[in-house]
Amino acid sequence: MGRYWVYILRCSDGSLYTGSTNEVEHRLSEHNSGRGSKYTRSRLPVVLCYLEKSRDRSGALRREAEIKKLSRSQKLLLCASNPARDRHSYR
Repeated sequence: MGRYWVYILRCSDGSLYTGSTNEVEHRLSEHNSGRGSKYTRSRLPVVLCYLEKSRDRSGALRREAEIKKLSRSQKLLLCASNPARDRHSYR
């Protein structure tokens, strides 16, 4: 069973992007190189501001969908309550 993550990125224009992955560092690199998603491509650079571990891919996708339904202020509260400060925790 692999490790999956749900994340929120803060884009250069202040907007927030939510996604999921099993390789956080690689995915963040893809986003910042312009290959991550169409949305973030025009809003570079992006910064990881929230990271949440998930049991499996299915759980990560469900949680990603839940977070995407939250308001901006609720997402910002998530970022403030559990910031992605420790970059080594997802390796």
